[in-house]
Amino acid sequence: MDPNETERFKAKQDRGQRLIRQGRERFVQEMSSQLSEINRLLEKAGSTGDFDSCKALHRMFHTMKGSAPVFGLNRVGQLAEDLLHKWEWIECGADAATAIPEALTQSKALMGQLVMEYEVCKKELALDYSGISKERPTMAGSRLLIIDDEEALRSYLYRRLELDEYAVTEAATVEAAKQLLHDQHFDLVILDLMMHPHSGYDLFEFLKEDPTLKWLPLIVLSGRQDLEDKMQCLYLGADDYVTKPFQYEELAARIYSLLTRSKTYEQMAFRDPLTGVYNRRYMDHQIQSELQRIQRYPSPISVAFIDIDYFKRINDTYGHAVGDQVLQGLANLLNHQSRVTDLIARYGGEEFVILMPGTTEEEAEKLLAKLREIVHQQPVAKVNQQSYHVTFSAGISQWRDALSAEDWLRTADEAMYRAKKNGRDQIIISKQGVEQPETPAPHQRTLLIADDDEILRNILVTNLSHLPVRILEASDGEQALHLLQNNAIDVCILDGVMPKLDGFALLQKYKESSDERSVQTKVIMLSARRKEDDVVRGLLLGAEEYMAKPFSIVELEIRVTRMLQG
Repeated sequence: MDPNETERFKAKQDRGQRLIRQGRERFVQEMSSQLSEINRLLEKAGSTGDFDSCKALHRMFHTMKGSAPVFGLNRVGQLAEDLLHKWEWIECGADAATAIPEALTQSKALMGQLVMEYEVCKKELALDYSGISKERPTMAGSRLLIIDDEEALRSYLYRRLELDEYAVTEAATVEAAKQLLHDQHFDLVILDLMMHPHSGYDLFEFLKEDPTLKWLPLIVLSGRQDLEDKMQCLYLGADDYVTKPFQYEELAARIYSLLTRSKTYEQMAFRDPLTGVYNRRYMDHQIQSELQRIQRYPSPISVAFIDIDYFKRINDTYGHAVGDQVLQGLANLLNHQSRVTDLIARYGGEEFVILMPGTTEEEAEKLLAKLREIVHQQPVAKVNQQSYHVTFSAGISQWRDALSAEDWLRTADEAMYRAKKNGRDQIIISKQGVEQPETPAPHQRTLLIADDDEILRNILVTNLSHLPVRILEASDGEQALHLLQNNAIDVCILDGVMPKLDGFALLQKYKESSDERSVQTKVIMLSARRKEDDVVRGLLLGAEEYMAKPFSIVELEIRVTRMLQG
């Protein structure tokens, strides 16, 4: 095998292992509430003979049996399978009055073992974070910039930090670093002090002069142990000073500490407490900073005002608690669907602002159209099993020479109000006083993940999010069928056992619709069942692939990629 191919394969394996560990941690964290629910259902089934409680138990054991081994919790999966066998009578049509007492008696000892296994898993995770494990806590996803002219050290740090799930960029010169700092957003900088032709000292003044960078955490690396050098760097604005040679573990701990502290300060000073996005104070500051920046480095910049349609009606009808969750849901969607260079802020009430550096108004319109399409497709909040859908109106304005910050924001705000007057649920560009309606967004390939196991859904979304595809999720059969019937789904990952409508019944209804859309959708069916009859049944109903749980996440990714390319 080619060395590069070997390295890529190993990197993919490492990424898979990290994702499995994250899933295991979340599975164990949520297992406490699952055990409580199982005990409640067992008690209800025993006291009232409630058949629905028996069905819910069967479904929970089935889900746990299929999901636990995916995350390396084989003993939990085996116990769940043993418990599932005690409740298989549900599918055979046995007499509930006779079967329930027997199943409860047989489940008692197994439940005790399952609780003990949960306690063991908790202790293992606690030991991991006490320092016994090789893994360390990180601020995964944080964007780091390494500036060092020594290629070997720079490359080593790049690989090690990537393995710790940081998004890493590297620069070999101070000038290259300045350009990267101008073009991209970073959470922390690691700077070698002794470089050629310019030393790391040249970057201190650059950072101090730029209001958008002056608070950026900075760690200095230096081969000198001179106290004067260390003091000078700290006085000039460095947050930490690490002397070469150093142990990577120590540097990793310092990075984690700085990022954690920086995020905490940012949360307290600049974040909206309800939604977690930036507040108006921070947005106003950043707008001034960006306008100063483009005076030195001319580039387009646009701003968008977004307002939830009929938000007062939501508060009046369902109460402010639901309204707050709708605000949180939309803010979360905007935050996750926007680019890393964009800035999201709650500007007041139900109004949000997106600042988009390096973006023309036409490009901003395409981004907003994509966000609007996603809002159409999925609820922004779910409270007491009720889903809440919203629409929004938006106005976009691109900054032009001689336009003040106040006038720039006003033109975007006026365009947003024009969108509301024109009927809401639309995007309008303010262009030299002429508002233009949005243009339709281009078609994007879509993947639907339908599984009632939230942990497994999350790990699949995380592992497949790098693909050029829009991902939708469904937690039960009815929701999945609705999404399939109302969207152009290219590939569907479908669990065989789900509440409300199982995967087989769903596939039957979808294929019977005789819709051209159902013919174009390629289906990968997942199930904890390995019976040949189930495999044949799934394939006859139109599934292209059938994968038994536990399955290889890497293999699933390969199959999804192949289907999307087909």
